[in-house]
Amino acid sequence: MNEEARPAGTGTALLRVGLLVLLALALLWPLSARASARTVVPVGRAVGIKLFSDGVVVVGTSEIDTQTGMVNPAKDCGLKEGDVITHINSTEVDTIEEVSALLQQLEGQSMSIQAIRDDKQVQLTAQAALCASDGAYKLGAWIRDSMAGIGTVTFYCPDTGAFGALGHGISDVDTALLMPLEHGSILPASVSGVEQGKRGVPGQLKGTFDTQVTLGQLSANTDSGVFGTLAEGGGWSGQEMEIAPRDEVKAGEATILSNISGQEVEEYTIRIVKVYPESESDCRDFLIQVTDQRLLDTTGGIVQGMSGSPILQNGKLVGAVTHVMVDDPTSGYGIYAGRMLQSCDGQ
Repeated sequence: MNEEARPAGTGTALLRVGLLVLLALALLWPLSARASARTVVPVGRAVGIKLFSDGVVVVGTSEIDTQTGMVNPAKDCGLKEGDVITHINSTEVDTIEEVSALLQQLEGQSMSIQAIRDDKQVQLTAQAALCASDGAYKLGAWIRDSMAGIGTVTFYCPDTGAFGALGHGISDVDTALLMPLEHGSILPASVSGVEQGKRGVPGQLKGTFDTQVTLGQLSANTDSGVFGTLAEGGGWSGQEMEIAPRDEVKAGEATILSNISGQEVEEYTIRIVKVYPESESDCRDFLIQVTDQRLLDTTGGIVQGMSGSPILQNGKLVGAVTHVMVDDPTSGYGIYAGRMLQSCDGQ
């Protein structure tokens, strides 16, 4: 705290002014908080989500059968599961096809590989090996460049067209690491069936999505959800609703909006069992339990694809469904909506 020289005798006056200012702010705060409360439209619609990675993700390595024996160039050069290859020599790579084409062009010549590991850049040197079975040059790395599936849109902002979905990030299924986003989109989807959740076996929504229509573009894949902007004129019908301040979220009755059949969104009862203290490192803000018998009869509780279903309490949006407990599909976790909105604003 900086101190400034001031004439003697002014300290008391300054203190009184400071107290008056603080008192005025305290009196005005509830009014300004109410006036600036953010409103969004809770959605609950299932959509197709396609994500293309920024670079290619190494999900494993394997040996290559060559004329001189088995070799593993990827392992030998130091590539590890979870590395994200961004460049080969000076050429940027974002797809499996781009990597394969470069390997064929180099014909086994020494090459530099730039990769991201634990948010740091690493530089490696490798030589692709000529596979004896198909005559192609290979690195011996299993790589992934995209993911697709069904998830649920939590909310959208009518004034900006921004939307938030899932309530958690899209992670690689093999490495469990957050997929780096190059670009992606959300697509119209229809739920055609449900594989019920059972103790020890998570269920899932089954459906199809229309790859010819784009509802919006993704711009961020974060621990608190995926975010983007709707196509011009896009959006869903629904009433705007305030996002509840965190201290208003209480253990007790609540509801979720979810799309478990066709394109129809319905409201189901749940109970917020516990509200956890705020944590920057853990997005599991609530423990929730499904109480609606209709939902229990159809899905068994929370299933994959319901992630992002809005949680409503006392006429406000409080959060979104994020995870199911594998040992008890009737229970799971939710993320606070304000956390999602903060990520959405920062995309």
